[in-house]
Amino acid sequence: MKLAYIGAALAAVLALPLPASAAESVLYVSPSGRAGATGTISDPTTLTSAISRISAGGVIYLRGGTYSLATTVTIPPTNNGTVSARKKLTAYQSEKPVLNFSAQTEDPANRGLAVNGSYWHVYGLVVERAGDNGIFVGGSNNILERTITRFNRDTGLQLSRIASSTPKAQWPANNLVLSAESHDNRDSDGEDADGFAAKLTVGSGNVFRYAVAHNNIDDGWDLYTKTDTGPIGTVTIEDSLAYKNGTLSNGGQAGNGDRNGFKLGGEDIAVPHVVRRTIAFDNGKHGFTYNRNPGAMTVSNNLSIDNDQRNFTFDAGSTVFRSNTSCRSSSGTNDKTVGNVDSSNQFWAGANGSRCSAFTGALGWSFASDGKLRVTLGGKAVVL
Repeated sequence: MKLAYIGAALAAVLALPLPASAAESVLYVSPSGRAGATGTISDPTTLTSAISRISAGGVIYLRGGTYSLATTVTIPPTNNGTVSARKKLTAYQSEKPVLNFSAQTEDPANRGLAVNGSYWHVYGLVVERAGDNGIFVGGSNNILERTITRFNRDTGLQLSRIASSTPKAQWPANNLVLSAESHDNRDSDGEDADGFAAKLTVGSGNVFRYAVAHNNIDDGWDLYTKTDTGPIGTVTIEDSLAYKNGTLSNGGQAGNGDRNGFKLGGEDIAVPHVVRRTIAFDNGKHGFTYNRNPGAMTVSNNLSIDNDQRNFTFDAGSTVFRSNTSCRSSSGTNDKTVGNVDSSNQFWAGANGSRCSAFTGALGWSFASDGKLRVTLGGKAVVL
């Protein structure tokens, strides 16, 4: 009799539904989702609900379509994955989710997606028209892959501390921005909206790889530093492209924008950034500028073409330059490079070097299936 009772009790336990944490390793979100929905593909939930419910190692799938949002979508600093079990926020299959924040007013508090947690992998999202940054990253050890940030009213994708009270030990570190595009970001003053930024308050180990910044009102990349917050951690930019920054895709310009391709510092603070195998093409001011960073930067195997002022401008410091190439299709301002410069470089001093014959024609680019950036000039692949 006792065995029959125990068996019946065990069967009743096994028949109970799984706890929520076990059932929410996969959640689906759609523009028409409900906060109280189960989060299955047939009963999708909302993005904010899914973020609060997903478990470490879990996946949030965003269905395609436009998500009309008026307030910042925040992943809080208490919401983390782990080294071996990242939380993933990703487009579903080949669908295109667009987070549209056009209902926001222009204000520093009105960001689009704020990734303040750590060990997240954000993939395949378009974030547009936020009142400030499209994607803001205040957490660490995140991957931002195949994102597009466009038409935002400050920098498209920015890394900085979460708040003024955030201690330096918690500044965002070891984030990877991979195969991302950022374009046509513009603030009303025309002087702050860059494509990408890791500035003012970031830790070490942040990397941009296979990224493209174009037609932003200010700079393509901004690694600005200020004396009141001190030096930031070393940033690496590699295998990336900045072009036509300072002029929007519709031809619009603003007199206050700096218009550089890669702006690498500020206020005479030395930081040893690494910039390699990148291309600056036809930006409205300089291609690569130290911007008062006197540090021992490593600038190698980069190509700079037809930027409106200098292709390379480094007026001070101890930067190491190796195998860089500067080309012009007509006359222009001579490059200036102060630091460790050897004969492997071909800088512009009134004439093109021998390597420039391979770098002529119209610019083209695309991401390969593996995410690598492919750049062409005149239809020919650029190899740096």
